[in-house]
Amino acid sequence: MSDKVSIAGYCWPQSAKPGETITLFCHTENSHYSVRCIRQGGEDEIIFEKTNLTGRRQDIPDDLSVIGCNWEQSLDIKIEGEWRTGFYLLELTDETGAAAEAFFVVRPPQKGNALLVLATSTYAAYNEWGGPSFYTGGALSSMKRPLPRGFLKKPEPGKYRAACARELTPDEIRDYLSTYSYWSMASGWANWEILFVRWAEQNGIELDFATSQDLDAEADLLDGYECYVSIGHDEYWSKNMRDHVETWVESGGKAVFFSGNTSFWQIRYEEDRSRVVGYKLDLEGDPVFGTDRERSLSTMWSDPLVGRPENHMTGVSFTRGGYARLRNSPRGSGGYTIWRPDHWAFEGLDLVSGDIIGANPPVIGYECDGCELTIKNGRPVATGADETPPQFEVLGTAPAHLWETREGDSGMPDSYVGELNWVAQRLGGADTEEIREKFAHGRAVMGSFAKGKGEVFTSGCTDWAYGLDDASVARVTKNILSRFGALR
Repeated sequence: MSDKVSIAGYCWPQSAKPGETITLFCHTENSHYSVRCIRQGGEDEIIFEKTNLTGRRQDIPDDLSVIGCNWEQSLDIKIEGEWRTGFYLLELTDETGAAAEAFFVVRPPQKGNALLVLATSTYAAYNEWGGPSFYTGGALSSMKRPLPRGFLKKPEPGKYRAACARELTPDEIRDYLSTYSYWSMASGWANWEILFVRWAEQNGIELDFATSQDLDAEADLLDGYECYVSIGHDEYWSKNMRDHVETWVESGGKAVFFSGNTSFWQIRYEEDRSRVVGYKLDLEGDPVFGTDRERSLSTMWSDPLVGRPENHMTGVSFTRGGYARLRNSPRGSGGYTIWRPDHWAFEGLDLVSGDIIGANPPVIGYECDGCELTIKNGRPVATGADETPPQFEVLGTAPAHLWETREGDSGMPDSYVGELNWVAQRLGGADTEEIREKFAHGRAVMGSFAKGKGEVFTSGCTDWAYGLDDASVARVTKNILSRFGALR
């Protein structure tokens, strides 16, 4: 890494329980630095502040994105018994005023009613700190490295989000990108999860916290919970993560996906779950290609070689959804057109079929998941051709569009291949204009279905959390969380 970095840091492990220890690894070009630890929830709570800590210039290897930084430890943080489960932000500041952030998660000593699993595997996929992400040429991403600026802390997330980027002036975009990563509108705690957690705690909803790695590692992580929660952009899932959630739901658990582009790509963990593997479009580059482990390919879950569409878990898929309110994608109303106003999710709302909720501010934006639809008695229903469960109820829809390669955002790398081209090739059999047309006109789809003894609700969009100040969106959210046992 050639550019000089004034200060940066990361924590390992990324989660721990009371009595356990998290280690901060900090690099600084200066002799001293300070740390402020904040639990972020309904209100920010300062846990501790440490000043005049001795700084250390750490080695920054060129291949750190693959092997990790492997820095010398800077500060051990013992999780005290009174610290609540939650997301803990570390603000790092050196003598010059240069700033950086790191984070860790405190897990609960005893389980509550609802578990929020942060999308940390997706953070890793978008991480370009010190080397390529999965979007800039990488296929391996170490989690033992800092995250880019903007992933953990950013100004006005409602303004600086992908779905509103077209409304920013060139000066606003330039000023933002002078400090924060281009990819900080696509991933990270500061985009979606913090918004939901603040709203939840302010409304008396208590959530336990864990990470993607925890969900991968512990088959019994969800045992004892009534509700599992996914928020925002939860794109990269391992086989264990899928197995653990789906088995738990089948046995009676209730899963809510206030997220989009959810579980689109399969990943694998390596190096004691400190490295994420994602070859994505480079099928033959993945070492398991052509072997008896081929079903674990780090590519689309819906790819025929994997054969496990995310529809099985969420009811919907990005392959039938796409982008909304970005360039070369539909703006729509910004909200969902409601088709089944008598569904329990809309209890307390005075709705009729065709009404729109979530348009101001828009909840339909950035990335959306849908399913193949047909019209029956004037309302959309799932065909099941894409393996959406037959019992899936379509509650709301909004237009979306998968990009062709030529339609990609101006900030995408030259190597970008449009999802529409790839989906046409892999699911349709060939990347032709005729086959692309079959997948081009997608929908964000809100819906619910019974799965075994359990139940699933999906918002079908990444940006649901941005609408929580709207009374209708908040009411739907409370209805779901109440039915699923997260709100007493």
